[in-house]
Amino acid sequence: MGYYEITEIPGLKATKEQIERLYHRYHFARKFAIGKDVLEVACGAGLGLGYIAKVAKSIIGGDIDETNVNIAKNYYGDKIKIDIMDAQALPFENERFDLVLLYEAIYYLKEPHRFIQEAKRVLRNEGTLIICTVNKDWEDFHPSPYTYKYFSVPELYEALRNEFGEVKLYGAFKVENVGIKNKIISFIKRFAVKFHLIPGSLKARAYLKRIFIGKLIPLPNEIYEGIADYTEPVLIPVDKLNKEFKIIYAVARKIKKE
Repeated sequence: MGYYEITEIPGLKATKEQIERLYHRYHFARKFAIGKDVLEVACGAGLGLGYIAKVAKSIIGGDIDETNVNIAKNYYGDKIKIDIMDAQALPFENERFDLVLLYEAIYYLKEPHRFIQEAKRVLRNEGTLIICTVNKDWEDFHPSPYTYKYFSVPELYEALRNEFGEVKLYGAFKVENVGIKNKIISFIKRFAVKFHLIPGSLKARAYLKRIFIGKLIPLPNEIYEGIADYTEPVLIPVDKLNKEFKIIYAVARKIKKE
């Protein structure tokens, strides 16, 4: 099994919340991308590239998995440049981009600090790095295959603070365990995590979700405006563990020191 098996690809059956999270990432990034040169590292099958391209000056996508890259290339053709790319050794000159995105991938990197340094290198002054990651301190969190390290809120802040002049952390998708159905699903999920019953591939997970959650929706080739609801992320303290939100965003701005 490769990264392709754990990537959200077109046609994969997904829950309503999965689609909401996917849309949320790129809608959040869109305001930073207007008129900018954008790089998405670990872009997967490229489901968000076209959405950002509609407002950006330019966008390039890269992923380490050849199958993911081919899916994206086959869909976008020559409209968007997409290539195989190592997040820890970006193939670009210094100060090439205004915005770098890394979504749900930092935990797959053996040396995440190298990516952070590389992102800083390829960003122009006042450029922005946005990292999105699942919150490992969320009680229903479960790890994905191939991962090296999940970051807590303070750990992610410290990793970025050493390289970037301004770092802010945001929480999204507030944990809701109210109601019998949510409590039952939460209990089943924790039981499955404890006894290592959750399968590795997203296709196998989709089968289980169909049983316990209900009807699933095929993912599109490209997300679009209004595909899901959007709630603005909440600014959170950087020095405390957070159990209130499922998803964490880090927004780091490169500011040249005087």
